[in-house]
Amino acid sequence: MMRPVLAAAIAALCFACASAPVPLPDSEQMLPPDVEAISMLGKPLSSPPLPADMQKKREEELAQAQRDYDANPNSADAILWLGRRTAYLGRYREAINIFSDGIRKHPDDARMYRHRGHRYITVRRFRDAVKDLAFAALLVRGKPDEVEPDGQPNARNIPLGSLQSNIFYHLGLAYYLLGEDEHALAAYRECLNRAKNPDRLVSVSHWTYMTLRRLGRVKEAEKVLEPISIDLDVIENIPYHKLLLMYGGEIAPEELVKQDANTTEGATILYGIGNWYFYNGQPDRARPLWQKIVDRSQWASFGYIAAEAELARDQAHAFRQSAVAGRE
Repeated sequence: MMRPVLAAAIAALCFACASAPVPLPDSEQMLPPDVEAISMLGKPLSSPPLPADMQKKREEELAQAQRDYDANPNSADAILWLGRRTAYLGRYREAINIFSDGIRKHPDDARMYRHRGHRYITVRRFRDAVKDLAFAALLVRGKPDEVEPDGQPNARNIPLGSLQSNIFYHLGLAYYLLGEDEHALAAYRECLNRAKNPDRLVSVSHWTYMTLRRLGRVKEAEKVLEPISIDLDVIENIPYHKLLLMYGGEIAPEELVKQDANTTEGATILYGIGNWYFYNGQPDRARPLWQKIVDRSQWASFGYIAAEAELARDQAHAFRQSAVAGRE
């Protein structure tokens, strides 16, 4: 059952809309073709080059997705894969447009909103992400969950995500990045209810734990760690598993901190360690780690986006303090 806080938030949002979210024109239309977004710190974000073999493989996969779409442009599956394959090449704005086209053709397909919501997060449009993902949550309410096929299969070729768990996972993240921790927690609770494997358990437990700590609810956060053990069979989300073990005292931060911030894993772990320092009363140890992340290029990773949000909040706070001081 959907938690009251989240259910009320989603209901209020969609009562106001009464129909599927329609994004308004925004400043992205004025960006140069090679810029995907502007960071919260005012930095233009362009997709970094992929390794040559990965680039070739993803281009071939996109070409096949394009052929499938051309053969049947009204197929929801063809639209979804075209959008997903486009995003895997770092063409996020183009992917958003593809999913928007899918929404026009299939306005009741929750998958379109789930994937467009994810890519709104990537390009820092968090409010639009909340609208899409909340609407997706309404569309799947009362329906059985379904496995979501992987676009980038793991080493065992086992799909680990589901439609509903991914909707709530990304909804929680969008709220978290906005600093709306109560709503984030409610979404993460819904995701936890749908965690059917160790990978989903550790990924959502990580964000749930951090959200609870930021809310000052330490005992509840400690309970989140109870199912986490070192012998969990985690396939993909090893960085989240390591962080949870650190939160539980089984790994020291010093053991994890030597990370390459130019990798998704490194950005994930460094953000988690910084956050751990932050809510344990050591913000001066947190900020250099967050800055190290945003000085690198993994700007589409959730760890990078979260670090960027922290630093942007710091800047906004400093600006407000300066403005107040200037009036005194």
